[in-house]
Amino acid sequence: MKIGLLSDTHDYLDEQILRYLSDRDEIWHAGDFGTARVAEQLRAVAPLRGVFGNIDGQDIRQLYPKVLRFEVEGLDVMMTHIGGYPVKYHPDVRHEIRSNPPQLYITGHSHILKIMPDKSLGNLLHINPGAAGKHGFHKVRTMVRFAIEQGQVRDLQVIELGKRA
Repeated sequence: MKIGLLSDTHDYLDEQILRYLSDRDEIWHAGDFGTARVAEQLRAVAPLRGVFGNIDGQDIRQLYPKVLRFEVEGLDVMMTHIGGYPVKYHPDVRHEIRSNPPQLYITGHSHILKIMPDKSLGNLLHINPGAAGKHGFHKVRTMVRFAIEQGQVRDLQVIELGKRA
């Protein structure tokens, strides 16, 4: 299964993002869509899973949960917008992560691309795809693509989308 992962679009999508997603089996959005229009555009490309972010209004909050836990191709995935990262998990998810760690933990919010394992929890991989939109302090817009095969993340690819401004 080929996945396109992005976050913090803040109501911004361009043709470049859509091209990078065009061959994906699913698109995952880790919050701060900005508007439901972004979700609609992404759903037109591939099936979409997402969580709402702190800037998202009721239009998004009615469609997507705060925390999403699911399994794909034998991989246990947990996604939330504000979730921290290994060793510094947000209090809202800390207990669940420590008592029942997923294999893949996805967050957004920081606008900082981060891919790192949490060896203290065994086989947990944390991914924050950075920000694909133009709003925020980040200098380079980013997203991530990968494949899931037999419960493993494969072919992880960081995509730089150009400067924010």
